[in-house]
Formats: sequence, structure tokens, C-alpha cells
Amino acid sequence: MEEKINFAVVGIFVLVLGAALIGGALWLSSGKSYRVVYDVYQTYMSESVSGLNLNAPVRYRGVEVGRVQNIALAPGNVEQVQLTLDIERGTPVKVDTLAVLQTQGLTGLAYVELTGGSRAAPALKVRADEQYPVIKTGPSLMMRLDTAVTGVLANLNRTSDNLNALLDEDNRRAIRSTMADLSVLSHTLAARSATIDATLTDAAHTMKNTARLSDELPQLAQRIQRSADAFDRMSNELSRAGAHASGAFTDETLPEVRQLVGELRDLTATLQRVSGDLEQNPSVLLYGKPAAKRGPGE
Repeated sequence: MEEKINFAVVGIFVLVLGAALIGGALWLSSGKSYRVVYDVYQTYMSESVSGLNLNAPVRYRGVEVGRVQNIALAPGNVEQVQLTLDIERGTPVKVDTLAVLQTQGLTGLAYVELTGGSRAAPALKVRADEQYPVIKTGPSLMMRLDTAVTGVLANLNRTSDNLNALLDEDNRRAIRSTMADLSVLSHTLAARSATIDATLTDAAHTMKNTARLSDELPQLAQRIQRSADAFDRMSNELSRAGAHASGAFTDETLPEVRQLVGELRDLTATLQRVSGDLEQNPSVLLYGKPAAKRGPGE
């Protein structure tokens, strides 16, 4: 006798087994089997998130700590992209933590990198007007490069405009005229190089004679001073001689009078010689006395 099969029981068994399998798969995929609990955060990007996909990794200083749960335009602000992030509970997300979009290698796949977060900073909390805590964002490397390149190009454009404004037709004509004048001046200096050398040589000779004259002037002043002292001594001796006998004048003052007369004679000859040279050739003060011509056989 054949046994009857209860198809209703078999159906119920299949449904229960399928539900158990689906529930186990969902439980495993949610990380419950590893006792990992995620906290939900949000961040708002002002740049393009091209290359960022759902379930893209979220890393904290290079360590993977979560994934991207949702990507959407920010409500009420089409200039921003709202990212919802699942981050492992216990990750030190602080008020100064920044979310930066990074690109992984040469694949072009993007992920979210959490940087910053000092030890003394308080943990990030949800505010009253927010559904989840909001992490601040920072510019990505590509955005920084784009900003820098844009600034450099703007500076180059400004520099080019300034150069164009500076080198207008009038200024170009003035520059050409200045270059022509410099060329004429250089040719003139080259043609007169011998005269310039001679002038420099004369100037050096003049300075040498002036220095020599300045060396002789103190000697002349000393001789004049000695003559004046001799005059003083003679007047004193004459005064004393007037008070004494005439014989004393002859015996005591006659040698000094003879010396004074000799010095005055030398001084007079020197002054006459200098005066005569100046009258004949006034340039002797600058160029000095020319060398005497040598005689035959010298």
C-alpha cells in the first residue's frame, strides 16, 4: 500500500528553509556575525564625485572603517552631493575630522578618506536640526590641482595683458630708438678709446702731482714758521740789546742774525723760483714741472 505524501507540509518546509537562508544571508552581510556595529554619518561634497560608487570604502588614515551607503544630491542645494556613510562604531570621528575624496591608483575608483581629528578634540555629535552627524569636507587632490592651475593660468593671462599694454607701438618705437642711441654711443666710445685712455692717464698724472705738491707744502710751511720764529728771536734780542751795551749785541746776536739772513735768502729764492714757474706755466700746479732735457752723452 503506497504512502500518501502531504504536499502542504513539504511546501511549508521549503518556505521556512528559504526564509531561514535569506535571513542568514542578510545577517551575514550586515556584519552581525562579526559583532560589528556601524554608526551613520553624512557629509556634503562641493565637487564632482565621479568614480565613487555605492559600498565604496571609507578609510580613516588608510585603514578601512566603513563604506558608502548612499549617494544623492543634497536636498535644497544642487551644488552639493550628499554622502551617507556607515562607519564602524568606535572610530574616532572628531569635530575637526575631514572627509576627502581620494582616487585609488590608476583604476580611477574613488573612496572617502577621513583625515585630521586631533586627540584633544571632542567627538562629533548629531545636532538638533540634523538626522545624522555631519562630517566636514576638504578639497581633494584633483580639486587642489585644478585650483592651482587655474590661478597660474589667470596670472599668466594677467602678465600677458600687462606685457601687451607695456609694449604698445609707442613704447616699441621708444625702445628701438634707445637701442639705436646705445649702438651709436658704443661705436663713438670705441672710436675714441685712445683719447679716453690718454685722458685717464693725464688725470692719474695730475692726481700724482697734486699729491706730491701736498707733500711739499708742509715743508714750505715749516720753513716759513722757522723764519717767523727767527724774526721773533731777533726782535727779542734787539730789545734786550737796546737795554744793554752795544758790545753785547755784537757778541750774542750776530750768529743768529746771520742764520736768519741765510734762511730768509733761501726762502726768497724759493718763492721767486715758484713764482717764476707759475708765471711761465700755470699748469705746473696740476701736471708738475716737466723733466729736464738730458744733455749730450747723458
